[in-house]
Amino acid sequence: MSSSSALPVSRGILYLAAAATSWGTAGAAAALLYRGSDLGPVAVSFWRHLGGVLLLLPLVRPSLWAGGRHRADHGGRTPRRRGDRCHALVTGVAMAVFQTGYFAAVAATGLAVATVITLGSGPVLIAVGARITVGERLGSGGTVAVLGALAGLGVLVLGGGAASVRPAGVALSLLSAGGYAVVTLLSRARGAAGADPLRIALAAFGVGAVCLLPLAAAEGLWPDHFTTGSTPVLLVYLAAVPTALGYGLYFAGLAVVRAATASVITLVEPVTAAVVAVVVLGERLTPATVAGTSVLLVSIGVLAVAEARHQS
Repeated sequence: MSSSSALPVSRGILYLAAAATSWGTAGAAAALLYRGSDLGPVAVSFWRHLGGVLLLLPLVRPSLWAGGRHRADHGGRTPRRRGDRCHALVTGVAMAVFQTGYFAAVAATGLAVATVITLGSGPVLIAVGARITVGERLGSGGTVAVLGALAGLGVLVLGGGAASVRPAGVALSLLSAGGYAVVTLLSRARGAAGADPLRIALAAFGVGAVCLLPLAAAEGLWPDHFTTGSTPVLLVYLAAVPTALGYGLYFAGLAVVRAATASVITLVEPVTAAVVAVVVLGERLTPATVAGTSVLLVSIGVLAVAEARHQS
């Protein structure tokens, strides 16, 4: 995964789908953490970022040393290295905004509304941003697939019952979607230019952890009590699977798959979350869940085929 320049598009799509699948398990892990401890969402997000740094650092350190020797041989910093640092800073801040804004939106307006606004507006913002910044186009088939995916997401998330919409929650959801769009567009640009996806992920997690530390400390950095012994295990899982592995795969896939397409493929996340909620948390599988999941998966499949044909 250290180099994605020769990655086939089909494998990039699989990487993105695998990343979204891993992200879909994060909500259940967080819900179990909330049940078993008094950790808050910002603290959970902080430990997720910090754990990602600790897990990725041994994998990225050799390339960092090589980069240091390269700068020494050339008499100082190169423009690319300065660009990498700027990208890492902006991506890390945007990732912290994305995750924290989403958690805050859930608290303000509920899980259903926050999810449908954040994940529903994300592909639209990314498609517009990709068209403006790098001239990417989805085409008519891609547009139909995007609309179908958004319709399936709406049925999946909102089909289970009534939901209240509050302006503060809507604003926070849009802020979260904006952070997600920035992460995707910047990472797509850097990955296409040959940047190491693991280095991108490591730097973003490091900056995000620094940004979240004061907020997490104010909320409560470590739980005062544990009702089960699974809290450390869940924190390690969050850091390892949906964070270090998930974002490593995501940034690698972004190097070869267009940003707007990637944003729709990663809507696999709420499908996974729905399945995990039924299997792990004991939630009921409703007809809306089945219908929304079916429409969403068909739309993602159509878009993946269109993307592979476009890039071939």
